[in-house]
Amino acid sequence: MNIALVTCQSLAQYAAPTVDDEDALLTRYLHQQGHRVTAEIWTDPAVDWLAYEVVVLKSPWDYFDRVQEFYAWLDRIEALGVRLLNPVARVRWNADKKYLADMEQAGARIVPTRWLSRGAQFEPAELFADLGTDRLIVKPAVSGGAKNTFALSRAEAEAARPQIEALLQEEDFLAQPFLPQIQTQGEWSLLYFGGEFSHCVLKTPKSGDFRVQHYLGGHIEPVTAPAHLRATADQLVARFAPDCLYARVDGVEVNGELLLMELELIEPFLYLASDEHAFARYEAALSRV
Repeated sequence: MNIALVTCQSLAQYAAPTVDDEDALLTRYLHQQGHRVTAEIWTDPAVDWLAYEVVVLKSPWDYFDRVQEFYAWLDRIEALGVRLLNPVARVRWNADKKYLADMEQAGARIVPTRWLSRGAQFEPAELFADLGTDRLIVKPAVSGGAKNTFALSRAEAEAARPQIEALLQEEDFLAQPFLPQIQTQGEWSLLYFGGEFSHCVLKTPKSGDFRVQHYLGGHIEPVTAPAHLRATADQLVARFAPDCLYARVDGVEVNGELLLMELELIEPFLYLASDEHAFARYEAALSRV
């Protein structure tokens, strides 16, 4: 198969140098299986996307910094009839975290969320009361890598009000209760290829932090997915990502139940090196879809 592996201009801007180069490892494995793989930057206007049998989104990590360009690129890919994985419709839906509201309306259990529309006032007292929490997480509806993400006590929220209201003039945000389970237990990531479960990691933040991203000092541990959490993740993928090459279900366990934090369908790190069979499962799914 002749594959374009979609990336961005500067991976280093979005990850620490210590992060394993998953793109290079995946490319090498796919080459070994007889595929032709070329890294292509999605913002490069010179790329001939029709030259490829399939275009695979892997690390367009800057999409949320230039989301209107990204939407226009998706429109172009769709108009050209390019075979994009994951599919254009899924990717467009997944780019804005308001997809979580769609999932909740369809019956999925998500972390309780309040939506702050662009131009709205930031009213922390109301949010603390409404969400029943003493600490808020506030972040953009289109974002990644903990960009413009705040963890706020009541006093900190009042102090941050001018900064957050300034950001709200530019884009939509959301507010959620801070879940202490992220620090005490960790955040689960369950990986799926071609709709089938592959492997699982547990992510915990460094001491004193709440962000679990490995390039921010978080710890990543390959683990066996608990059966009850996997059952929920299986259902989410089957319902909301059945036609996807890859999906990552991120969640936290609260009272024995998986609360969804993100369904990652655009450019998630896949932790392929954490499981000896993950590359083979990815390639098998790629050959099927």
